[in-house]
Amino acid sequence: MKKGHILGIGVIAIAIVIIITMMGSASTYESFTTARTMAINGNDKAIHVVGELKKNTSGNVVGIEVGEDKTSFHFMMVDNDGVEQKVFYNEPIPADFHRSEQVVVIGSYKRDDLFVADKILMKCPSKYQEEV
Repeated sequence: MKKGHILGIGVIAIAIVIIITMMGSASTYESFTTARTMAINGNDKAIHVVGELKKNTSGNVVGIEVGEDKTSFHFMMVDNDGVEQKVFYNEPIPADFHRSEQVVVIGSYKRDDLFVADKILMKCPSKYQEEV
């Protein structure tokens, strides 16, 4: 074999190893029920949970509790399966948090009754949506 062929095979092998490694760290959207089961089984890996903020009958967001120092807060979230969960985020409330249509929290259960988010992603209403 020529040195060029060996080098090419080596580069391809390294690329395959990198792709397989990256696939192992890719996360999927889960529910709070799955996240709790994972925590009970000892898996504290951060996962993505998608849902909406809890709202009252008039459509206003409820359940937000800001800490005294205003650098952290708790909020109530309902996942796509309808499970309601209290979530803690150790950062200030993001801009337009109350207006978000959908919320993705990335984190895990630290206690049985509290999901701790490391990061929050929001889908806010688009200013380009057609008004009805």
